[in-house]
Amino acid sequence: MVVVGAGIAGVACAGELLRAGVPVEIRERARVPGGRLATKRFDGRPADLGAAYLTVSDPDFAEVVHGWRDAGLIREWTDTFVAYGEGGRREVTGTMRWAAPRGLRSLVEQLARDLPVVVDRLVLGVEPGPAVQGRPYAAVVLAMPGPQAALLLDPALAAATEAVARQRWSPTLAAVLRFPARRWAEFRGAFVNDHPLLSTVCDDGDRRGDGAPVLVAHTTPEFAAGHLAQPTAAAPAIEAAVRDLFALPDPAVHVHMHRWTYAKPVGSGAGPGFHLDDDGIGLAGDAFGAPRVQTAWRSGRDLGRALVRRLT
Repeated sequence: MVVVGAGIAGVACAGELLRAGVPVEIRERARVPGGRLATKRFDGRPADLGAAYLTVSDPDFAEVVHGWRDAGLIREWTDTFVAYGEGGRREVTGTMRWAAPRGLRSLVEQLARDLPVVVDRLVLGVEPGPAVQGRPYAAVVLAMPGPQAALLLDPALAAATEAVARQRWSPTLAAVLRFPARRWAEFRGAFVNDHPLLSTVCDDGDRRGDGAPVLVAHTTPEFAAGHLAQPTAAAPAIEAAVRDLFALPDPAVHVHMHRWTYAKPVGSGAGPGFHLDDDGIGLAGDAFGAPRVQTAWRSGRDLGRALVRRLT
């Protein structure tokens, strides 16, 4: 069978299948695995462009996280963010957030290291059978946002087509801002409430643990929606907003922009945590629960187990 998409949901699904002896291949259109756990290097230093961190409440996911920790891939980061709003700046304490010194993508790469992942492989369509571009499979998993899966599905695959049509997603722009020096008051991450442009800002030097003068900002969906065609044109406005928020005297030496057209599922429900129909089409990801890394992993894991029961 084939899994399309090498984000954490797709890799978790394929891992379950392979461990049960079910032949599987993973196709990923990007050059590397990771999906929205995206990391990009700047002068050799990684910065997270997608998910800012992960949290843990599921015991099974906790075992995975502890394995990453023991391998030196992840560490406890902070349980305290600051929040900006009408009342000014205040600290907000919550659940522990975990960060990856080498970038969150390294976690997916670790899960995928023994899996048959083929990158730079664009899938153009999924037909009844199921089949991918004419080649039949026992089942096909689409581990990606619903609007992207919709572009691949033959309309005759009615159940899967209806399932992805129910998904709603919001966009964001991610900006990596590199400054000449650390000139901001100490913080780890910030929720920016009721702002026309900013949603969150993270101190990537603190998150990474190297103290680099790097901030990563994510915009509101409304601002992003107006700049999806040319995200780089939004860089000056984002830089100005970040400098204003933290009263920074120096301009950034470099701003990198990344567009996430499908950044976060909106109105995700409880449900079974994945989709698997009689046509042999599976769907997995955090659209089937709360928008969390843990949700995506568990969705893929549970879909993989359901496929093992069906195929064996």
